[in-house]
Amino acid sequence: MSDAQKWYFKTKDDGIFRKLTDTITTRLFIGEKVMFSLAEIGPHTEPTIHSHDEEQWGILMEGECVRIQDGEEVEMQQGDFWCTPGNTPHGVRTGDSGAVILDVFSPPREAYLTAGEGLSAKFHGSG
Repeated sequence: MSDAQKWYFKTKDDGIFRKLTDTITTRLFIGEKVMFSLAEIGPHTEPTIHSHDEEQWGILMEGECVRIQDGEEVEMQQGDFWCTPGNTPHGVRTGDSGAVILDVFSPPREAYLTAGEGLSAKFHGSG
């Protein structure tokens, strides 16, 4: 592998694939101190309210969703972004269009360093 291939990604398919739920998949790009997750969330996905130790920032790249965080619900449009402190209950609900969200985790989530399945988080219930 050339040095360029270690830090340069041509498409989302270059990331590590992970199926989080039946309607949520992601591609992961992992650095030393941060992790990018490009999540594709299907239409009419109901939230699984969960938390994890890592801080998480997100930006809605495509579609629409309702961001649920610490009991508050906010409608999000393309380009909106948010910050979720570690151990804060959160999730998203989508409508007809579904959503594509770019999440940034710090530090990288240990459970997501390899391909696989599962949300791998602390569960708080469904929204």
